[in-house]
Amino acid sequence: MNIKCAIVDDEPLAVELLASYVSKIPFLTLVGKYSNATDALHGCTEQQVDLLFLDIQMPELNGLELSRMVPETTRIVFTTAFEQYALDGYRINALDYLLKPISYANFLEACNKALQWFTMVRENEAKSEEAAGPKSIFVKSEYKVLQIALDDIRYIEGLKDYVKIYTEQSPRPILSLMSMKGLEEMLPATRFMRVHRSFIVNMEKVREIDRGRIVFGDVFIPVGDSYKQAFLNYIGNVR
Repeated sequence: MNIKCAIVDDEPLAVELLASYVSKIPFLTLVGKYSNATDALHGCTEQQVDLLFLDIQMPELNGLELSRMVPETTRIVFTTAFEQYALDGYRINALDYLLKPISYANFLEACNKALQWFTMVRENEAKSEEAAGPKSIFVKSEYKVLQIALDDIRYIEGLKDYVKIYTEQSPRPILSLMSMKGLEEMLPATRFMRVHRSFIVNMEKVREIDRGRIVFGDVFIPVGDSYKQAFLNYIGNVR
């Protein structure tokens, strides 16, 4: 886990103190130190900043105002000498609120809270990507192994021991020595459907169905009787 952080405070000594604390914490990487909110806003929009240690009382643009302008993915830990701002800080859904003078123990506690937050978020993102399935497949074609993006596949045609993979990027199909069943098992069932014993279709690419046939330009792909009900269920029982 690596959390990119930045410090915003108009007091140079406060900035250097927090920077020294950051240097002691292995999962933090300091990517910016700012003496005013305007520069910090530019920094947070030009590069990724996961965590912002943000003073509240600053001239021109204060920390509460800045916290509403940074990207939604940037989390906030407020740092201030004024306890009355605590409620405002939590209304903005800050991860924590540190009251100056800030001890290393309190700073570390806030960082551990941030670590738990980002760990949870990134685990959920990883689970979502895993649930979405692979983004590409590898197939052997002639003497080469080709990586084919699933988003690029329109449909697949089976010819005895071979398959033809028709893609959007190439005018010619990719020919591979493999069975339709083997290829079907490689493809996510949420996106690809066997509609005929000789055809698998990327359902996200289907734009037209004419008299029970799937239309890709001048190609008409039949829907076999044994596959028709599953196909109709997929497209919402359109008859």
